[in-house]
Amino acid sequence: MATTNDLKNGMTLNIDGQLWNVVEFQHVKPGKGGAFVRTTLKNVLSGKVIDRTFNAGTKVETANVDKRAMSYLYREGEDFVFMDSETYDQIHVPSGTVAENANYLLENAEVTVALHDGTPLYVELPASVELIIKHTDPGLQGDRSTGGTKPAELETGATIQVPLFVSTGEKVKVDTRDGRYIGRVNS
Repeated sequence: MATTNDLKNGMTLNIDGQLWNVVEFQHVKPGKGGAFVRTTLKNVLSGKVIDRTFNAGTKVETANVDKRAMSYLYREGEDFVFMDSETYDQIHVPSGTVAENANYLLENAEVTVALHDGTPLYVELPASVELIIKHTDPGLQGDRSTGGTKPAELETGATIQVPLFVSTGEKVKVDTRDGRYIGRVNS
């Protein structure tokens, strides 16, 4: 148990049996009335974001979330298999938990897996990853300076938008949060 005065960004709370991450919080002391804490919370499992206000000093239940560094090994049926980098234990994470992150996941990739009572909650990727373009249409001569984009299929099977000058076989940097092309990687 903690009070609303102890809240920090990234902290996980157990509210009505559901786990919520604190995205941001703000202590408010109005000129009239009691102080309160305005929070933005994100549901760990569904990703739903809500705003919630607590009276200052209210007790809130914190959830024990264990974040571990793990390596992605392989896919087995609907599950993704990860290995703990310290204990070498392997865990199976359902594809629903990995969700959109599967688009940027290569074998042996280092990720963070958040666990609560042994149950995987979510998989956190690095902010950007470097992937090879498996296929994209060739750019036409003279298309170098315009700001146009074209679809490109990555080695993971995901499709992103890239500038017209990028070609098949090149390694590019991709933002894992929104699938945005960041730039080419010089090998």
